[in-house]
Amino acid sequence: MKLDAQQLLERVREFNISMCGYGTAACLNLCGQRIGSGDHRTGKISDQRDVTKDLDAVAWGYAGILFKGLKESPQVRLARETVENYVKRGEVPHLKTIPPEMKGKAGVFVSLHKGDELRGCIGTIEPDESNIAQEIIRNAVQSSTQDPRFSPVTPEELPELIYSVDVLTEPEPVKSEKDLDPKNTAPIVGAGWRRGLLLLTLKGWIR
Repeated sequence: MKLDAQQLLERVREFNISMCGYGTAACLNLCGQRIGSGDHRTGKISDQRDVTKDLDAVAWGYAGILFKGLKESPQVRLARETVENYVKRGEVPHLKTIPPEMKGKAGVFVSLHKGDELRGCIGTIEPDESNIAQEIIRNAVQSSTQDPRFSPVTPEELPELIYSVDVLTEPEPVKSEKDLDPKNTAPIVGAGWRRGLLLLTLKGWIR
């Protein structure tokens, strides 16, 4: 249920599990990461005893997992294609046309996850580029290769990455903590010249 393909393969080998189609199940885990919305659950779980009624022996069993798909947004697609092109070939996209939803200017955060673990996150509170598309491209490259907390993403990791893009609105002042909605806001905090953005539960466009 964690969609951890690597752990599944390791456990099959470590415990010599007689699991039919474990490679297919690992592929399904990766597909679930790529196309799922995170809203997956177990379906029917059954085994041989449901048919034979023999409670003393089990030779096979099945479990169904239901995935709710999520269409990839243009913002996430641009971030993914940017990272894949840059990591594989050292190239960044050169857009001939800017999609309407990315023509404005805004701060943008691009986050990468590998399973449940953060793999990179770089963003801008205020825009540095001429449009949102260029902001995404710049931060996608930096989050995958220049986040000081992590080593650069390798080509082998690309199929396992999950991308999210948060496009920020104009900052608004608040009078107190009561004005903050942690589900829909990202507080900007500061001390002296330092400023930081707290992405509490924001997921933005996520794949």
